[in-house]
Amino acid sequence: MSSLWTPSGEHRVDKTSDASGNAAPSSAPGGEAEAPETGDAEVQVEALRQRLAETPAETVVANHCYGLFELGAIYLSANPPLLVEAKLAIDALGMLVEGLDKRLGESAGALRDALAQIRLGYVQVQAAQRAAESAAQAPPDGSAGG
Repeated sequence: MSSLWTPSGEHRVDKTSDASGNAAPSSAPGGEAEAPETGDAEVQVEALRQRLAETPAETVVANHCYGLFELGAIYLSANPPLLVEAKLAIDALGMLVEGLDKRLGESAGALRDALAQIRLGYVQVQAAQRAAESAAQAPPDGSAGG
């Protein structure tokens, strides 16, 4: 099984063929055969490729940038926050947005704003996590000891 990403979303492409080239049912994890997907998978893939080819690259790249923003936000909102993972997603977003800048077309301004927003969110979550860790290590009566 594989998938093909397009600006309208990710589309599952699952074609298993037998020796004659006919689509064969795939096995589900429980060992039961799934019904073959309706329609010709090759035709569907070609139609998706055509739609993707007709979409400006700046739109596709911008869409990937929004995906990185969302990924960073997911990691930041985890309990506890996954700061290492969030930082990687945010840094990747930053490299694309700052590296490509105006080549991202009409989305460039919104992506710069999104990058600033997610960076600020990272700093805030990181500070809150440090404060919580410090509070957990502090003596229960609030004294410094002595």
